Amino acid sequence: MAKETKSQRVERIKIEKDGLDVLQDIYLYAVTGEAVHPEDIDRLKWYGLYTQNRNLQDENDPTLYFMLRVKLEGGLLTLPQLKIVAQISEKYARGTADFTTRQDIQFHYIRVVDLPEIFRLLDTVGLCTIFAAGDVPRNVISCPVNGVDHDEITDVRDIVAKLNTLFKGNKSFSNLPRKYKVGVNGCSKNCTNHEIQDLSFNAIKTNNGKVQFAVSVGGGLASNKRIATHIGYVTPSQVVPLTRAITKIYRDHGLREKRNKARLGHLIDFWGIEKFVEEVHSEITFKMKDANELEYTNSKQRDHFGIHESKEKGKSFIGCSLNSGHIGVDGLNNLIALFEKYDANRLKTTVTQNIIIIDAPSNKAEAFAKDLEDVNIQAFPSNFRAKTQACTGLDFCKFAISETKGVSKRLVEHLEDKFPDFKERVSISVNGCPNSCAHPHIVDLGLMGTKVKNAQNESVVGYELLVSGFLEGVNSQFAQKTGIKFPVEDVNETVEKLINEYLKSETKTLHDFLLTKVA
Repeated sequence: MAKETKSQRVERIKIEKDGLDVLQDIYLYAVTGEAVHPEDIDRLKWYGLYTQNRNLQDENDPTLYFMLRVKLEGGLLTLPQLKIVAQISEKYARGTADFTTRQDIQFHYIRVVDLPEIFRLLDTVGLCTIFAAGDVPRNVISCPVNGVDHDEITDVRDIVAKLNTLFKGNKSFSNLPRKYKVGVNGCSKNCTNHEIQDLSFNAIKTNNGKVQFAVSVGGGLASNKRIATHIGYVTPSQVVPLTRAITKIYRDHGLREKRNKARLGHLIDFWGIEKFVEEVHSEITFKMKDANELEYTNSKQRDHFGIHESKEKGKSFIGCSLNSGHIGVDGLNNLIALFEKYDANRLKTTVTQNIIIIDAPSNKAEAFAKDLEDVNIQAFPSNFRAKTQACTGLDFCKFAISETKGVSKRLVEHLEDKFPDFKERVSISVNGCPNSCAHPHIVDLGLMGTKVKNAQNESVVGYELLVSGFLEGVNSQFAQKTGIKFPVEDVNETVEKLINEYLKSETKTLHDFLLTKVA
């Protein structure tokens, strides 16, 4: 009998027991101490759990540790929720905590025995981990300043809430071919990066002042490196039924034979966009208005840093940069202390691993921002810090080859020291492996984890440099390989050298200069 392929194994596991049904087993494993069955380990993803790398684990410690991802619906964390996630970080996760590109927060060193209490704590403040991972609809992303930004096209919080309600724990969508990412954008800057979502909705104002949503499908990175295709327009009331229809089509027709060919974009390429749209129309009771491409802001300018007056009277929002999403228990406690000091209650996470304080008192906003800066949460970040991202990396991820979080922190600090007056916004991604969790294909400088040869011709951990990626609707460009590879210890020097070469050149932009380095 032929050995199961990876895809066949996963599909069999999902059919034999739905991922949602593993919850009762989690409690059983926690109580009995029984080893988690290998096939249940796959199902644990449905509750946000991944086994983590043993890289930092004591060799005498046999414990099976997990990363736990908690969904922040709408990207929202309130002060009571902050206190709970800080408690979880300190008591159960060895002080770890990181914000993700899906507006979630995740912890490490989680033990199965602690999950019942962790789930209970999360439930006390309305948080959960359901569908935070697995072959399911992931957290629906949106602009973090929905409802408070004077420049927004429309407030989409109600639509996002309805979509999250549609998906949450819904067995109709608990067995998709692969992960499935939906975004809804009402922001004038298009800060949700619709080009790389499986399904996205971008708000526009028509000539008569009404709001419509541009629908785009099939975007993605890694094995589904594809810019989403615009297929038409719908009204606000049509967003949810269209989402239900497209998700159903993906569930029923997605290409499940190979895991690396199973995203929605692969189905669209296999069918052709005309057949896909025809199938969509057969599932809905209305017709999308004809497609008409829009112009979009370049991804390097899609942010909300600094202090801005809110629509809420007497309030401002403060957009802040973190170190590639890393916050940790100390950072969480710093935020809690400052929230209480300045009578704030809400923050939103962004798709670039940063945060926005939503309800800072306007008359104290500048002092608030200064205190945030003192704990390295910067409202006015440098052009190197603002758009730097990093994935989980070698410390905790089983797939990683290289370190990420520490590398990105050191690189940014080095560039700020060497080029304090650099005028251009530079997007940087440090990725621990050939996957695209930190989005290295859509930035100026993408560091892709790999094995390289050092000066002694030894194989060591390092990076390959990708350059000149960006998002801008149909004008988007994926980063290209340069053939430049270097070990971890040479990261700062390599990037510094590139910046110096650019400054000495006659090239008008860093983007254009980096293209001269393409292999």
